[in-house]
Amino acid sequence: MLLSIITMIFLERKFPYRKGLPFFREGIWVDFFWYSLFQNYILQIVIFNYIIHPLDVRFNWSRLHVVSDWPIIWQVLFFLVLHDFYIYWFHRWQHNSKILWRTHEAHHSATVVDWIAGSRSHSLEIIINQTIEFAPIVLLGADPMVIPIKATIDGVWGMYIHSNIDVRSGKLQYFINGPEMHQWHHADAREVFFANYSTKFAIWDWIFGTAYLPKTKPNKYGLYYDYPHDYFLQHWALIKKVDEKKLLENKYFRKYYNLRTDFMKWFKHRFLKKESEIKA
Repeated sequence: MLLSIITMIFLERKFPYRKGLPFFREGIWVDFFWYSLFQNYILQIVIFNYIIHPLDVRFNWSRLHVVSDWPIIWQVLFFLVLHDFYIYWFHRWQHNSKILWRTHEAHHSATVVDWIAGSRSHSLEIIINQTIEFAPIVLLGADPMVIPIKATIDGVWGMYIHSNIDVRSGKLQYFINGPEMHQWHHADAREVFFANYSTKFAIWDWIFGTAYLPKTKPNKYGLYYDYPHDYFLQHWALIKKVDEKKLLENKYFRKYYNLRTDFMKWFKHRFLKKESEIKA
């Protein structure tokens, strides 16, 4: 996984889809720390220990070993295609339902789409999708290695389709999804709000008439309306819309909101300045 991250970052710098984007762009702290590290760690415990495991204990379906005798490569491919077909339709439903859109809008709030932007997904959305993704693997008695293999493929593919890499895959894009179509899906453009739902296999979009792949590139990304930048406010927005700018008028909220910025200023002053003085 680390090698994949390094490769994605290198390719983004070498062959950028959008040129001139800074590495430490707006929202990278939220995406990296809160969504990729904090949320991912907590939700894996919740999903496997408190949802899937109790289900297996209650129904004991895994003892049936429905797919246990299959070669592991076929088990992985089966669950990859099955879940990808599901996620196409659930994703499409999210864009067509005012209620489900509230679970998905955080994912579309990033104004810069790169290798880590895909990690920005509301925890409720992750709980729904990853429970439906991994529960069948456990309950159908798949090989224990299927979960880490599929999770690695999911992680790398998620980084890839969101990456700021100028990929030209030609006819392969009719079958395998990549940044060409998914960058457009994240554009602030009316024509793609109901298009390019596929994750791994772009063929679903082409079969069901939701593919959009012009020769041009998007001019703007993110939502067309104001949306919170803060991780916790993005979660609260599922329940009630909040005015982040108004909240910043409160000195206590502003102090919390600026913690990261203040820490970075202190760090540079305390350590980087001292280091430069030692070198001098």
